[in-house]
Amino acid sequence: MTTDKPTVLVVEDNPDDEELTIRGLKHANIQHPVDVARDGQDAIDYLFGTKEQPPKPLPAVVLLDLKLPRIGGLEVLRRIRAEERTRRVPVVILTSSREDHDLIDGYDYGTNSYVSKPIQFEEFATAVARVGVYWVTINEPAPPAVDTARADDDSESLPGGGSS
Repeated sequence: MTTDKPTVLVVEDNPDDEELTIRGLKHANIQHPVDVARDGQDAIDYLFGTKEQPPKPLPAVVLLDLKLPRIGGLEVLRRIRAEERTRRVPVVILTSSREDHDLIDGYDYGTNSYVSKPIQFEEFATAVARVGVYWVTINEPAPPAVDTARADDDSESLPGGGSS
C-alpha cells in the first residue's frame, strides 16, 4: 500500500512499548504509515542516511524515547535540531522518565512536547492517540527547510540586487 502521507517515526527499543504506541495510533485512526527505529543509531540513519542508503523522507512527527541503546534520545534530538533539513520536524519525547533533568534537557534541546508514558495500557494508548491526532491531523507543519545555497543564487536575480 502506497500513500502520500508522511510517516510517523517511532524511536523505541522496548517491543511492548512499540506495540502499544502503534496500537494507540491505529486506535485513533491515524492513517499515516508508521516506521520504527529500535535504537538511536537507527533513528539517525533513518533521518540522515548512511554511506549505503540515502535518508528517508522526513516524517510528520518523531515519537522519541530517551533511554535508547547505542545513541540516547537526547543526542538524537540534538542532531535533529542541529541540521537544517531536519530542524523543523516535530519531535515528541515519549518516555517513562519523570526526571526533572530529562524534562529540562528535552526542552533545552528543542523538543516540541514531552509526554511521560503512563503505566496502565489504556492510559498509554489514549496518550499516544492524542499525541498522534494532534501532530498528524491538527498541527500545521512548518514548510520544508530552504536550501540556503539555492536561495542565495535566486536572490541575485531579484530586482534591486536581491534586497527585499
